[in-house]
Amino acid sequence: MTVYTVSRKTQSWYGDQIGILILDAAYPCIPGNVGNATTYDFPVRFQEVRGASIDRLLNQRDPALREVFIEAAVELQNRGVKAITGACGFMAYFQEEVAAAVDVPVFLSSLMQIPFMHALGGGTVAIITANASRLTPRHFIASNVPGHIPLAIAGMEGQTEFREAILEEKGTLDSAAIEREVTDVAKKLVEAHPEIRTILLECSDLPPYAHAVQAVTARPVFDFITMINYVRQSIARRPYHGTM
Repeated sequence: MTVYTVSRKTQSWYGDQIGILILDAAYPCIPGNVGNATTYDFPVRFQEVRGASIDRLLNQRDPALREVFIEAAVELQNRGVKAITGACGFMAYFQEEVAAAVDVPVFLSSLMQIPFMHALGGGTVAIITANASRLTPRHFIASNVPGHIPLAIAGMEGQTEFREAILEEKGTLDSAAIEREVTDVAKKLVEAHPEIRTILLECSDLPPYAHAVQAVTARPVFDFITMINYVRQSIARRPYHGTM
């Protein structure tokens, strides 16, 4: 008979291996979105970062958010998650501080995949981001992205439905319209930079359209979900069964 032991006295339930920090925002998180639990085929646990609005994180880059990010991450750790990710690539701004505050792996931004993407495909790494004007060198430095990797960046801030539904939180979301917008951005980016070999969807709201982006660009497409699945497999290894 197997004997199990309490992991943490602060942990009242088990099985939520991935903890996800969520912004204090209100818009529809459709299947495929990082903020939709049905996106995953394993249990996840969400933790809202109170007061961390889109405006304060993306536009203001408010340093006062550091403490609430750490507080939310510690709460996830205390509840037993084995690794902590984010639900916005711009959370990279606090990657180093959060990682230093907890004892589990932290991977807050999809940008952290860029070195692997470049090693895999070479050439230029394309980034389709929620707002290109708000990406700063700090986001890349905190994500351990070397400065020598060629990047081609395009933002979604100029796309009407994406901007109004997500950045401005109008309360509704036309998924078909956003799919048209992001595929159009992707096509134009690849046409302008044919040396692109891989594409990263920085924003946690864009994974639902990864298949459509791949269909129009014929490139490998990475996003938050590829990163989360990769890390989850590393922290929850299972025995293999088969025949010889």
